[in-house]
This record gives sequence, C-alpha cells and structure tokens, in this order.
Amino acid sequence: MQADTLSPSLTRQPGRFRDYLAIARFDHSTKHIFILPGVMLAYLLRGVHTTQLGLDLLLGLMTAIAIASANYCINEWLDSAFDRHHPTKSQRPSVQRELKGKWVFLEWLLFLGAGLLCASRSSATLTLVAVLFALQGVVYNVQPLRTKDKAYLDVLSESVNNPLRLLIGWIIIDPTSLPPSSVILAYWFGGAFLMAAKRYSEYREITATHGRALLVRYRASFAGYSETSLNVSCFTYGLLSNFFLAVFLIKYRIEYLLLMPFITALFAQYLALAMQAGSSAQAPEKLFRERSLILIVAAVAISFGVATFIDIPAFEWLAGQRFIGLP
Repeated sequence: MQADTLSPSLTRQPGRFRDYLAIARFDHSTKHIFILPGVMLAYLLRGVHTTQLGLDLLLGLMTAIAIASANYCINEWLDSAFDRHHPTKSQRPSVQRELKGKWVFLEWLLFLGAGLLCASRSSATLTLVAVLFALQGVVYNVQPLRTKDKAYLDVLSESVNNPLRLLIGWIIIDPTSLPPSSVILAYWFGGAFLMAAKRYSEYREITATHGRALLVRYRASFAGYSETSLNVSCFTYGLLSNFFLAVFLIKYRIEYLLLMPFITALFAQYLALAMQAGSSAQAPEKLFRERSLILIVAAVAISFGVATFIDIPAFEWLAGQRFIGLP
C-alpha cells in the first residue's frame, strides 16, 4: 500500500508508561561510543586532570544519556505528525498511541534536569557542554528554528552531536582544556557524513517504494535534496572530515597517519552500506550488526594502538619538504 501508513482519522489508544519510556530511546545509547575517542585522546595528549576519574566517567556517561534522551523525547513528540508518513517510523509509540504533551514535556524536563545535575557534579566545563547539547535538541526540533526541515542545515545541525560527545569524553579526563579545533571539525564533518548517508539511504529507498511526495511529507528538508546532491554531500563531508583529521594526526603524532587507509575504508564501506536496501545506515544504533563495518573499526583500533606505542621514524620523512630530483 503506497500511501500514508496511518490514517489521520484512526482512533489511537492512550499512551502507557512504557510508551513514554520508549520515546527516550535508550536503545540508541550505542551512539555514545563516540565519547570514547575523546577520553582516549585527552588521556594520551593531556593526561588525567581530575581527582575523581571513576566518578567523572560515570557522571559524563549519565550526562550524555540523559540529555540525549531529553532531546529524543521532544524529537519524537514533535515529529509524530510527520513520522506517520514513514514506512517504519509510523510504528513509533508517538504515532501509534495518544501521548499527552504535558507528560512528554515533564519527561523532557526530568531528563534535562538529571543530565544537568550530573554534569554540574563533575565540572563547570561539562555543564556548559551539557547545556549546548540540550540547546542543539531545541534548535533542531522546535519551531521557529527547527533546522531539521532545512536542506543541508539539517545535516550540519544534527551532526553537532558528534563533537559534543567528543567534548564530553575529553572533559571527563581534562576539564581544564578542550580538544584541538582540527579534531573537533573532523568529528563534526564525520558526523555530517553519517547523517547525509542516512538521508541518502532513505531517499533512495522511500522514493523507489512510496514516491518522492510521501518522502517530502515525512521530512520537509527532502524537498531541497536530490539523489545526486545527497551523494555529492556525502563525498564532500567525507573529504572535509579526512582533511581535518589528517591535519590533527600530522600535528600531534605523525604515526597516526597509519590509521588513514583504514578510516578511508570505513567511509567507503559505510557509503556502500547506505546504498543497500533496508540499510542499517537508516538506523545507526543497529550498525553493530554489520560485520564488515565492525572488522574495519577493529582494524582502526589496532592501528591506533600500534601507532600510539610504536615510533615509526619513516613517517617523519613526510613532515618535511621533499622534491623528486630529475637527472
């Protein structure tokens, strides 16, 4: 049936407690794995600058989960009228059940308060990042800004979550500094690549099965995209991410250039994945099921360990000016 998946006139059952809990999307917590590189980089480049490391690790993770859940609450509530046009998101509790706005707002406040409380018990720097994390959710989802409805701005604003998670990881270890701008930008554009690939996958699949008109009713930003423009944007964000990452690697430990072939393969494999029907790129929380992707991630982790503990003098040759002489 190539039409709206839920009739506007359908009588919905009242929301249950578990439905309100479901919109917090705790199953998306796997995305917080992006905190880990921040922890590792801060430890390697700055060392530990906290006297309560174990507690700060716990508080940082709880901050990220709570603020993300607060953002998901308003995301799902405000998107319910649009998600009913999506082939799979139409099954979400906010679409299938009659949820009360006052309870969703209260849930948002509770998660927001819990996140800010955890952050404040750790450091002022983490509190500031937590506030920015929460504001991102408002800017992305709430009118009159609602950047998710604007082509390109939707990807760039949503992917801000990536560097924010990096900052949380870094601040857990060293609340007295922030990561270099090059790695922040690499993280941001890397996140933009992931979000653009998700939209690219959705565009290809929903247009083919339900038509472009339904796709635009689901998300207004798709009116400003084409399959070609989404593909090109993936390529652009990937190039920018790798560029800033290479700047960071060369400046802070040139041996980390060993990672670049594997990171490039990771981008390539993810884009290839986005081209498949029913792709996990549309649901990043399920990516751990993609064996080929996990193997490449493992290769990145192993090469990171090798480059961290083993000096490779041959790489120093790349840092200087060299010219190929001709006879």
